[in-house]
Amino acid sequence: MKIGLVDLDTSHPEAFVPLLRERGHEIAGVWDGGSVHPAGFAREFVGKNQIPKVFEKLEDMANEIDGAIVHACDWDTHVEKARLFLDEGKSVLVDKPLAGRSSDLGVLAQWVAQGRRIAGGSALLYCVEAAEWKVSATDERGELRTVFCGCGVDEFNYGIHGYAMALTFAGFDVESVQYLGPSGRQNVIELSHTSSVRSILQIGPSEAWLPFYATLVTTRQVRQVTVDSSKLYAALLDATLPFLEGKTDVPPLAADALILPERCALAALASKQSGGRTVPLSEIPVTAYDGAAFARGYRASKYPSL
Repeated sequence: MKIGLVDLDTSHPEAFVPLLRERGHEIAGVWDGGSVHPAGFAREFVGKNQIPKVFEKLEDMANEIDGAIVHACDWDTHVEKARLFLDEGKSVLVDKPLAGRSSDLGVLAQWVAQGRRIAGGSALLYCVEAAEWKVSATDERGELRTVFCGCGVDEFNYGIHGYAMALTFAGFDVESVQYLGPSGRQNVIELSHTSSVRSILQIGPSEAWLPFYATLVTTRQVRQVTVDSSKLYAALLDATLPFLEGKTDVPPLAADALILPERCALAALASKQSGGRTVPLSEIPVTAYDGAAFARGYRASKYPSL
């Protein structure tokens, strides 16, 4: 495919470039909305990464590519940016978090259900360690009973990986979410599954960097997993690109599964705001994670003098 990179906010765009090229794709150009980086950054980016073009208008990019990757750290802009490309028959990979409002998540799920070529979310949905766990013999490892997992940095932008990891190991059959309280600066959250599995997450700001980790308790063993982060981007691309480039009509995740990490996060936020009451996924109150506010904070952390 000819691929366009939309917004250069995080480290992901530059990390994806060589992986996309290794898989036979061409980076046709970039567009940056300036939410994080100052004027001129896009020009520097294309020069550094041997990319031919900076698009001045997002609409112009849609005419010259086969697929777009939306990297904006203001997740509130994801749906409208994706819509521009999907309406032109292009495919779209949306970086995590997919969205911070239930209404936006509903639109994304609807597009998947309609067969539009849209995929993405947390790379932990596709991690190698979970894939290996799923194909391991149940009679040897035992039946999964409890998943305890987490990561550091923040509650949603990075915390979404914790939700994705729990679901990938424990299953996507979550019916309710409850905020259990703090653990230092982090939040402890329980996901209740319709099966007999329990998922406990510890996410949010941490005193030091924490890896993506999971403890899996089965009827026969306890297994500790630390995810190899060097394999995550490749796993994400290998899972999503065949669908995005039309090699298969089967999306890597069903519509409900794709948006479930973000729905669980919204339910956890609602539970925390209400003092820890259990929030059924069927009854998530109107609440949101503010993408524009996150982008402003992200910019300030990278460019404190601006």
